[in-house]
Amino acid sequence: MFDITNKTRSKPPRLPFCEIKNFILGEEYEISLVFIGDVRSQKLNNQYREKNKPTNILTFPLDENSGEIFINLNCAKSEAPRFELSTKNFVGLLFIHGLLHLKGFAHGSTMEDEERKIQKKFNI
Repeated sequence: MFDITNKTRSKPPRLPFCEIKNFILGEEYEISLVFIGDVRSQKLNNQYREKNKPTNILTFPLDENSGEIFINLNCAKSEAPRFELSTKNFVGLLFIHGLLHLKGFAHGSTMEDEERKIQKKFNI
């Protein structure tokens, strides 16, 4: 199962979210992808990470076969130029990043190498 919900007034970019999810986590993994804005992002970030500011992505493993990813479209739009990516491709990178966290990767060069390989595979 793969659910995408948009809780913003913005239109999320069209990306092969399901194909990317299946490539990284497999078809059996159940995921919910939710697009949110600054207010909800800040609330969740404060509640779960004790950081009282909006963030671009939050990832929550629910169990070994399911998880949730929240992507803040406002942050993605404003941060994309810093990474020299379009908003669409930055959202794709954030999604890949969140999926790799669900797979058990921690921040570091191994995760970044994997992100680059997947970006290249999906032309992101």
